[in-house]
Amino acid sequence: MTLHTILGANGAIAKELIPVLQTNGQKIRLVSRNPEAVNGTEIFRADMLNRDQVFQAVKGSDIVYLLVGLEYNTKIWKASWPVIMRNTIDACKAASARLVFFDNVYMYGRVRGKMTESTPFIPVSEKGKVRAAIDEMLLREMNSASMKAIIAKSADFYGPNAAKTSVPGILIFDRMKKAKSAQWFVNASQPHSFTYTPDAARGLFILATNESAYGQTWHLPSTSPALTGNEFIALAAKYMHAGVRVQILPKWLIKLTGWFNPLMKELGEMLYQNEFPYEFDSSKFEKEFHFRPTSYEEGIKQTAEWYLAL
Repeated sequence: MTLHTILGANGAIAKELIPVLQTNGQKIRLVSRNPEAVNGTEIFRADMLNRDQVFQAVKGSDIVYLLVGLEYNTKIWKASWPVIMRNTIDACKAASARLVFFDNVYMYGRVRGKMTESTPFIPVSEKGKVRAAIDEMLLREMNSASMKAIIAKSADFYGPNAAKTSVPGILIFDRMKKAKSAQWFVNASQPHSFTYTPDAARGLFILATNESAYGQTWHLPSTSPALTGNEFIALAAKYMHAGVRVQILPKWLIKLTGWFNPLMKELGEMLYQNEFPYEFDSSKFEKEFHFRPTSYEEGIKQTAEWYLAL
């Protein structure tokens, strides 16, 4: 039986991936500093910054998913991400395990047109520079044929189990549940792609279990065309049984709030993603694996039902 090891097993994507692996009869090891027990899985405590612990966590694995999420802080990212990637790469090589890295699109910077797997890395943020550096680290290993790996990129995501790590979760669904106005950064009239978390998890498993997928970068399935912020909020209001009320958070307010709110300060450099069109193209994946992403209407409906049931 194939052993699938999830590094960063408490996050939103891991919570969607675990049932996919279980449905497909896979052996599962869950790794984090404080992994949550799940029936039918093995848990392993490890700090991803501790090289020896990472090697022990990966030992015996066939496929490893790097789904680690760090505090949204540039200093922490700069200090920790290169160490985590190096530890993971070396541990996978020692175990002869395949690696699937769940990635974002920060390294692309501002893209005019749709983001594809061939979009060059031109980061315009410090966090984007960190992501470009760790991608390049992994790509060097992939290109040298020293290991089998996949980079699987997602747009901003939304969905069940993503209450704490999804911008729509925090600014739209959670606020609507509390009878507050939905919020959106800078400009709600621009198109903005989102990846539905269950689709991301299914996509990761498809990639991990297809030999032909290795050695490549893939965009995980995401519905196209993208909705505008206003369109996304209107659909969320429909299924949250809430009024369509939108509060736009302008750049000047976020900058001002950043003086006393660390998260807002960190978000400031990423606002180009809302100021301009943010369009993510996953047609390569969809064509290769005959996959149709969940529609925004259905994904938002399912997400709303999850929030309302909390």
